[in-house]
Amino acid sequence: MEPIKTENRRVTNIHTAAFTPIETNGKPDGEVLQLNDSNPPASGFYIYRMAPGTTTQPHRHKGDEEFLIIEGDLTDHDGTRYGPGDLVWLRDGTEHCSTTRDGCLIAVYARIPDDFSDP
Repeated sequence: MEPIKTENRRVTNIHTAAFTPIETNGKPDGEVLQLNDSNPPASGFYIYRMAPGTTTQPHRHKGDEEFLIIEGDLTDHDGTRYGPGDLVWLRDGTEHCSTTRDGCLIAVYARIPDDFSDP
């Protein structure tokens, strides 16, 4: 095998990398770290970070979503709580918003960007 070319690999550290703030409908909606820039922001595989005391914008999934809580806490609008090590799957069409008391860091796979129009 040949060595992997520099342009074919990206490596960063989730604890030291610069995250990109994202907005939904003009409102702050967390920060993402996404190495594959061929996907729209917050789709495919990415790391999502929420500051303490924040809530995501309500949204509907336009495809299945899976996420792993790396650090912190997350609570869905229906009261379901997630913590470090919890691996979660949400079916296509699921509507929700989430809040964090202490902040959180999440590994996410979302095949298609979420729908933020009237969830």
